Amino acid sequence: MDIDIVAAGIDDKEVLRNLLEKYDYEFSQYDKRDVNKLGLYGYEYLDHYWTEKNRFAFFVLVDSNLAGFVMVNDFCEGKVKTDFSLSEFFVMYKYRRFGVGSYTAKKIFGMLKGKWQLKRHPNNKGSALFWDKVIGEYTKGNYRLICSCPDAKYDDGTLGDLYYFET
Repeated sequence: MDIDIVAAGIDDKEVLRNLLEKYDYEFSQYDKRDVNKLGLYGYEYLDHYWTEKNRFAFFVLVDSNLAGFVMVNDFCEGKVKTDFSLSEFFVMYKYRRFGVGSYTAKKIFGMLKGKWQLKRHPNNKGSALFWDKVIGEYTKGNYRLICSCPDAKYDDGTLGDLYYFET
């Protein structure tokens, strides 16, 4: 299995928008969001990834096939100042449980050196287990996890959990 991480260019915006819809559909079971009148979730910050500094969008390719995406920015939700925040992370079902997500996360952390924040929805148990394992391995257990952080609310009102670590 050949895994590549490639930067998403402005010409790739529609592809990323399409993948974001799949991601938002899956995530709606946790944040309880509804679609708009067009039947879409929409991602209001998508254009910012090509117009603002410190925003990065990447595609995950497995054997040259689209398998997911990663979006990083510098928006901090907690009281700790960080350089990077993992804003969106998505691996399609077909590619899960083969190490694609773990490889991708660790590769991104290695590409963007600095202080990181990552938010997870506590009801997404699979995600919580995944990030505990990946961040624990990557940092050799040297991270901080704040559960139910009041500064990190989801659309459904649930308080998110925040990881802090350095790469």
